[in-house]
Amino acid sequence: MLIWLELWICLAVIGYAGYYLSRYGDIIADKTGMSASWVGLILLSTATSLPELATGISSVSFADAPNIAVGDVLGSTVFNLAILVMLDGMYKRETLYSRAAQGHILSASLGSLLIAFAGFSLLLDRAGMSPAFGQVGFYSPFIMMVYLVAMRAVHSYEHRTVVEYTEESAERYPDATLRSAVKGYALSALAVVIAGSWLPFIAKDIAELMGWGRSFVGTMLVAGVTSAPEVAVTVSALRIGALDMAIANLLGSNLFDIIILAVDDLFYRKGPLLANVDASHALTAFTAVMMSALVAVGLTFRPQGRTVVGLTWVSLGLFMLYVLNSWMLFEHAH
Repeated sequence: MLIWLELWICLAVIGYAGYYLSRYGDIIADKTGMSASWVGLILLSTATSLPELATGISSVSFADAPNIAVGDVLGSTVFNLAILVMLDGMYKRETLYSRAAQGHILSASLGSLLIAFAGFSLLLDRAGMSPAFGQVGFYSPFIMMVYLVAMRAVHSYEHRTVVEYTEESAERYPDATLRSAVKGYALSALAVVIAGSWLPFIAKDIAELMGWGRSFVGTMLVAGVTSAPEVAVTVSALRIGALDMAIANLLGSNLFDIIILAVDDLFYRKGPLLANVDASHALTAFTAVMMSALVAVGLTFRPQGRTVVGLTWVSLGLFMLYVLNSWMLFEHAH
C-alpha cells in the first residue's frame, strides 16, 4: 500500500505542477515581447514533457532501468493520442476533427516520422546492427536534427492557433508579471523534476511486487503518470475554448517526447540505449505510428457524425488501438 501511495503522490505533484507550468509558460511567452507563438509552443511542449525527461534521465542514470525510460517515452506518445479520445467525448459542439485546424496534420505526420524511426532503430538493433558514435546510437543526432526541422515547420503552420491561445491566457492573468511568471515556472519545473526522478524507483518496486514486466510498467503505468500535465493542459484549454491549442499541445508533446530518447541515450553509459531494452517497445512505437496516421486521416476526412458510444469512428479506432497495445504488452512484455 505504501508503494501505491507513493505513486499517487507523484501523480498529484506532477499533475498539479504541470498545470501551472503551462500557465506560467503562456504568461512568459506574452510578457517577453518575443514571438509569442514560437516561445509559447516551445514552452508548452517542454513544460508538459518535463516529467518524461526527468523520469528518463533518472531511470538510465541512477535506477538502471532502461526499459522504464524507453517505455515511458513511447508509452507517453500512445497515451497522448489516447487523450484525444477523451477530448472528442468532452467536445459537444461539433466533432473534434470537423472543428480542428487542418494544420495539425503536419504535426501528426512529423510525429509519425520520428516515432517510426525510433521503432526502426530498435528493430535494427535486434537484427544485430547497432551503428553508434561511441556509446551513443546513430539515431540520436538524427532525432535531434529532425526535431528542429519539425518544430520550425509546426511553428509556421500553427502560428494563428497558438497566438489566439496565448492572448486568451494573458487576459485571464492581467496582473501577472514576467518576474513572478519566471519564478512560478521554475518552482513548478523543480517540483516536476523531483517527482519525475522519484518515479522510476517506485516503478521498479511495483514491477517486482506485482510480478509485472518493466516494459509494461514503464509503458502503461509510468507513462500515464508522467502524462498528467498533458491531461491538465488539455482540459484547461478546452474549457476556455482553445481546442486547437489543446490538440497542438498533445501532438507537439509527442515530437518532444521522442527527442527525450536521444537525451536518455546520452546519459546511458552501457552503450546505445535502444540496444539494451526489450523488443516489445517496437509494438508501442508502431502502435503510436498507426494512431498518428489515424489522427491525420480524421483531420483530412473530418467526420461529422458520432457512433453509438458518442465518439467519432476515428476516436473509437484510437481507443481500440490503445487497448490492443496495452493487452499485448501485459501478455508479452518483460
